[in-house]
Amino acid sequence: MSQKIIVLPGDGIGPEIVAEGIKVLDKVREKFRLDLEWETALMGGVAYDKTGKPLPDETLDLCRKADAILFGAVGGPQYDSAPRELRPERGLLALRAELGLFSNLRPAVLFPQLAEASTLKPEVVSGLDIMIIRELTGGIYFGQPRGIETLPNGERRGFNTLEYTESEIERIGRSAFDIAMKRDKRVCSVDKANVLEFSELWREVLESVAKDYPEVTLSHMYVDNAAMQLVRMPKQFDVIVTTNMFGDILSDAAAMLTGSIGMLPSASLDANGKGLYEPIHGSAPDIVGKGLANPLATILSIAMMLRYSLGAEDAAVSIENAVSSVLDQGFRTADLGGGENAAKTAEMGDAVAAAL
Repeated sequence: MSQKIIVLPGDGIGPEIVAEGIKVLDKVREKFRLDLEWETALMGGVAYDKTGKPLPDETLDLCRKADAILFGAVGGPQYDSAPRELRPERGLLALRAELGLFSNLRPAVLFPQLAEASTLKPEVVSGLDIMIIRELTGGIYFGQPRGIETLPNGERRGFNTLEYTESEIERIGRSAFDIAMKRDKRVCSVDKANVLEFSELWREVLESVAKDYPEVTLSHMYVDNAAMQLVRMPKQFDVIVTTNMFGDILSDAAAMLTGSIGMLPSASLDANGKGLYEPIHGSAPDIVGKGLANPLATILSIAMMLRYSLGAEDAAVSIENAVSSVLDQGFRTADLGGGENAAKTAEMGDAVAAAL
């Protein structure tokens, strides 16, 4: 029985980078004789323009039935004046919540060929291999109550609620420990327990989960220190597990350790391993249509999709090896310091497909 992938190109550079990803996926399907099929659907601003919703019911239904989802990017300045609940980003948040995609895997791996592209010294980042596990369907992005209100004195007040239940903390903790068991067996839990009550509960639950994983070493770090340590001595980390907002910020910081945010893939998984796969960068409206977008994060996201949701480890490794080979050959997009000889988006996709 064939496995079904729903492809959501989205907005901005999304269609450009997804096109290169599909080019590589098609090559892998042929090479490994994988029984895969895919269908494209609307999501984000383009969906809002055509249907009035950033996440149409039809798209959500297709995603529910799929084995995996490949996503590009959402958003653009033209939607800043749209009602908040109809902005493109709300569609992505709703999709994550509706499908229960609570575990966000964001690897920060430095390809040795890109050591000089990092903003940090090569000796600080060489050999970098971190996995950031971000809780994705709870916390301040989803907490209630939230809103903007006018006080009796006429002043406006904005408010959001940061909350986590024990079960939400436990399941993201187990996700992190399970992944750590396949790596160096070290988990660093990042919180703000010296100030925030929810973080006290977060620590207590992580300590309880750790008892079921005696081979894994658990440590704790305040988020401000973790941000500093990521740029001071990043190789001290193996697996980092943290909240929705903290993970959002720290994973973008970790992206620059690898040379470019254009190199970082991600996976958002449910309890059964079904996932949505996407590059962590945004829609980059300033470079749309210029061939400047780096498709490697999308291509590496497809490798994660093959590994975590589609059970095709050999195919996943082949993509990662192909990316490494292309970098060995000297291919660099503009964000990787390609300069006047920078490879265009399609050229980089073609190179990876050829390397396969």
